[in-house]
Parts: sequence; C-alpha cells; structure tokens
Amino acid sequence: MNLQVYPSSSSLPLGLVQDEASPGWLNKGDNAWQLTATCFVGLQSVPGLVILYGSMVKKKWAVNSAFMALYAFAAALLCWVLWAHRMSFGVYDSHLVGKPVTSLSNVFLLRQIDGGGPMLPNADYVFYEFAFAAITVILLAGSLLGRMNFYAWMLFVPLWLTFSYTVGAFTIWGNGFLHNKIIDYAGGYVIHLSSGVAGFTAAYWVGPRHSHDREHFPPNNIIQILGGAGFLWLGWTGFNGGSPLSAGLITSLAVINTHVCTATSLLVWLALDMAVYRKSSVIGAVQGMITGLVCITPGAGLVDPWAAVLMGVMSGSIPWYTMMVLHRKSAFFQSVDDTLGVFHTHAVAGVLGGLLSGLFARPKLLRLMYGTDIFGLHSKGQFHRALRQTGHQLLGAAFITAWNAVVTTIICLVISRIVNLRMDEEDLEVGDDAVHGEEAYALWGDGETMPKPRRFRLPLICQHRLVSTPV
Repeated sequence: MNLQVYPSSSSLPLGLVQDEASPGWLNKGDNAWQLTATCFVGLQSVPGLVILYGSMVKKKWAVNSAFMALYAFAAALLCWVLWAHRMSFGVYDSHLVGKPVTSLSNVFLLRQIDGGGPMLPNADYVFYEFAFAAITVILLAGSLLGRMNFYAWMLFVPLWLTFSYTVGAFTIWGNGFLHNKIIDYAGGYVIHLSSGVAGFTAAYWVGPRHSHDREHFPPNNIIQILGGAGFLWLGWTGFNGGSPLSAGLITSLAVINTHVCTATSLLVWLALDMAVYRKSSVIGAVQGMITGLVCITPGAGLVDPWAAVLMGVMSGSIPWYTMMVLHRKSAFFQSVDDTLGVFHTHAVAGVLGGLLSGLFARPKLLRLMYGTDIFGLHSKGQFHRALRQTGHQLLGAAFITAWNAVVTTIICLVISRIVNLRMDEEDLEVGDDAVHGEEAYALWGDGETMPKPRRFRLPLICQHRLVSTPV
C-alpha cells in the first residue's frame, strides 16, 4: 500500500514557513506588491507634483508652489494616522463618516485587514490610502498657486482632509450610503472630482492672482515639467494597480488600461492643439496626459481595453473643449482664477470617467474585483442595467460636488476669520522672496525685494559721547 506523504511546514522553503512574523493569512507576494504600489503613489506627490508645480508657475512662485505640495504631504500623513483613516474606512454604523480614532496601535496595524479578503496587514492599507488622501489635497492646491497665504494653507489642509475628503471616501469606499452603488475603482470621484470642485471653490474665495501674473504667467522650466509629469504618469501604475490590494488579474488589466487610455488622451489633445493652434504644445500634451489618467481611474480594472481607448479619446477631447474653448467664452469660468485648470483636468475628467465606467464596466470584471455581482450588471440586458448604473453615477457625482462645494466654502470662511486667505498685494508682487525669504534660482530682476544698502551705525553710547557739549 502506497501512502501519500504531505510536506510539513518544516519542509517548505524558509521564505514560506509560517511563524510569528509571517502568519498564515499574510500573502508575501501581495504584501510586496502593495508596498511597491504605495511607493509609486507617494512618488506622484513627492517629488512628482512638487516638481510639476514648481516648474509650471512663474519663476517668482516656484518655491512657494513646490512647498505647498511638500507641506500638504507631511501634514496629511499625521492627520491620516491620528484620526482621518478610521473616519474614512472604519466599520461604524454610519451613513456619512466614521469616528476619529487613531490608527497607530500595533494591535491594529499588524492584524489582517477587516473583512478577511485582502491577505495584507492594516499597516499596508493605512499607508496606501494615506498616499491617496495626500495627492488629493495636493491636486487641489493647483487651483490656488500664486496667491494663497501660506499660513491659511497650513490650516486648510487638515480641515479639508478631515471634513471633506473623509466623507467622500467613507460614503463610496467605506460603509456609507453610496457604498456598493457607485463604481469608483480607484478614485475618479473620491479623489479627482472632489479635488477639482474643492480647488475651484477655494479659488473663488481666495481671489485671483496679481493682475500682472494672471495676464502673464509663463512656466519657468518646461523640461522639469516633463520630469514631474513622468513621475505622475508612471506613478499611476501603483495608483490603479494597487487598488485591488492584491497582485491578481484585475491588477494587470488595470495597469495596461491605465497606460493605453493615457497615451490615447495625450495624442488626441496634441492633435487638437495642432489642428486649432498650429503648434504642438508641450504643456497641452501634459494636460492631455493628466485627463487620460483621471478618466480611466474610476474603471481601470473594470473595463475592456477597447473601452479604455474610447475613454482616452473622450478624455483628450471633452476636457480640451471645456478648458480651451468654453473656459475662455464663459464669464463664470473667467470669474474664478483656477491657476492650473484643475477643474477641467480633474473635475470634468473625473465625472467623465465615472459616467463611462458605469456604462462600460464588465460584469465578469466586477465579480473578479468585488467577489459578487453587487452592482447588478448581468450579461443579459446589460446595456439597460448599465444605463441604470450610469444614473447612479450621476447621483454620486452630484453628492460629491455639492458636499465639496459647501464644506470648502465653510472652511475658507472660517479660516478667513483667523488669517487672510490671500497674500498682501506687496507680497504678490515679489513672490517667493517675500513669503519664504528664498528664491528658486540665482537670478535677479523678477520682482524680488531690492537689497537694502548697508549702513554703518555707531553704538548709542558712542553716539552720546560724540555729541558736543555747549561751552
């Protein structure tokens, strides 16, 4: 009689042996990918958006713009681990937001993610979602560059993250009232629509740039713009590839869809620039790249590659029209100084991606991602159900838009009672040197403070002794 012998845990390779540091629920492959994906997302902000913002603005605002992004990254991390993560993803009997509970306990960080699905520790999830929260508030900053008081920005970041971002994340990704109703694979609504709407709203309350800056605002380094854009594009591999919380089939599809849509969008935007303006704008190509990345995000792992191409065509054309044509003709858009056009590249592209994801999401891919057909998109009658899902997507977009507009307004009004939202006119004329006492480049003559002449002054006691006494 032949007896089949099963290998014991001691006969496994050392890397697969279970012990206290590697419990049975931990998948080392998924864990390694998730940490890598988180690094990709973090690099989108630091150095990606730091370089991009510091290069896209006028030279005198390079330091301030880059530092707004760096500060937001640091401040968001502390807010996230101290209270915001559990407000966004805690398991609570609430429809709008969770409780502000710290996420720094070892007991919490080193146990498996709640729900028993992802074979990862909470530490991975906390840091991954922090990278999403940080880039959201940094994207928002793109609407405010070149005039917001830095002290006001220091207050704005924790307040907006607490009262606006956490609500969007909880309602759609957590256990809120839009959970399992809205298709938002990696943040078309939670991140891009919210940042676009909040940035546009805050730009209204902060006010416009200096009149000369608004009329003449050339980028200070186009080569570095391409470098920052490169970090953003390749970093999106982790942005969309990390959302399944595993290195599975959906991850692979999401990555290829992301890059296909982005390349298509860039080329369409470039073609429109060349057809209308007879020039191939580098900055225009970067804008087309960004709209492609944003548009595919809500459905990256849930649509077929042909749909990703179609989404790229639409993300390269519709936001181009709203930014390059509608914005210039509309008194409403002209009344708000959105420095980098974040409303068009993120809000418009985010809504577009959300609606198209509701229309093109495949039932099989939804089941692979979520385990069950929670959205009711079956093979038979799929188009009818897809239209109904698109209706749900519209309702979700309306809620995110309204919430961010109202809450951002309240935050700006509260901060304005403490410090000025906008810099003084004199500081706006000078720029970085007035705000930080530092300049980006060793060049002189672009509005910097004039160096004051040094004068030799005698100590007061010497002046007293040199005063002649009357005879």
